[in-house]
Order: sequence, then structure tokens, then C-alpha cells
Amino acid sequence: MMRVQTFLFALAAGLALIAAGLVWYVAMELPGQPTSGQISYSAIGGPFVLTDQNGRTRSDHDFGGRFVLLYFGYSYCPDVCPTTLQDMADALAKLGPEGRRVVPVFITVDPERDTPAVLKKYVGAFGPSFVGLTGSLADITRVAHAYRVYFAKHPAPGGGYSVDHSGTIYLLGPDGKLVTIYDASAGAAPLAADLKSRL
Repeated sequence: MMRVQTFLFALAAGLALIAAGLVWYVAMELPGQPTSGQISYSAIGGPFVLTDQNGRTRSDHDFGGRFVLLYFGYSYCPDVCPTTLQDMADALAKLGPEGRRVVPVFITVDPERDTPAVLKKYVGAFGPSFVGLTGSLADITRVAHAYRVYFAKHPAPGGGYSVDHSGTIYLLGPDGKLVTIYDASAGAAPLAADLKSRL
């Protein structure tokens, strides 16, 4: 048991260092940011107005007072997106009743295909608490830019296309401000452990 706890602690610490490095890199890439090496969470994120999987208009204000686990991806994503969303669902399940204080939100980077109806089926597979958001390409681009999310459409062999995109999970606090970020490959257990320490 002690070995498992030591391993999990070491893993969590390693992931925290990776996340810190990523945030530092993002902060250094932000236009107009100081070059002192200081991390500026305040420069990441911002207000948005999008459409959820039920066709309702939703804004960032709808989630005020609760933590938000935010991930950008798309429903046709073959591996990373479903794996990440399942990790988010598993992490919240590990928190038990406390998990209800966290809203998992999925914003598509493929609004052309991810209509509300498509998102309803997609996010519904990960749990009833998931919120899927879409909008016009201009709306999505605006929100992605605010969160420093990269995405680009690429033609696929035989027709169709895929979308390359960043793999970051954002944790927003009850005030809507960025608390921390996680690498999408962090896994459910470390994610749950960090969330538990913040709730």
C-alpha cells in the first residue's frame, strides 16, 4: 500500500511539473506578456456564448459557482478525445458526491460536423453531467484563441478530414478563472487526486 501511495505521489508530482512547464511555455508565447518567466493565468480564458447539445444558448456565466473541467476536441476524433473524456468521467466518479461540484464541458473544434444533435449523442456516452458546446467557426475560433488552443483541419486519405488540436484540460474555478491545466494523458487517478485537493 505504501509503495502504491509513493508511486502515485511521484506520478502526481511529475505530472504537475509537466503541466507547470506547459503553462510556462504558453505564457511565454502570449503576445504582450512579460519575459520574466512569470506564469500569467489571467491571460488564458475568457467569456463565451455557444450552443449546447440541447440547442440552448449557454455562456460561461451559466457555470458560475462551480468548478469546470474544460476540454477542446471533436466527436470524430479517433482516440485522444474519447480517452480524455472517459478519464474526466472516471475522475469525477472517484470523487463521489463531491464530483457534482465539477461540470465537465466539451467544446468542439469541428463545428461543421459537431451539431447539437451529434454532440448530444457523443457527450451523453460519458455521463449525464457532460455539457457539449458548439457554434459557428468564428465563435469556436474566438474561444479557442482565448484559451490558446491550437486546431487545424487536415484532409484525410480517401476523403473527409481530421482536426489536429491541442490536448489540454483546463480547470476553471467557481469564479470562472483558470485554476490549473492538465495534460490530456494525465489519467483519471491523478486528475481525481488533484481535484479532490482543490474542492
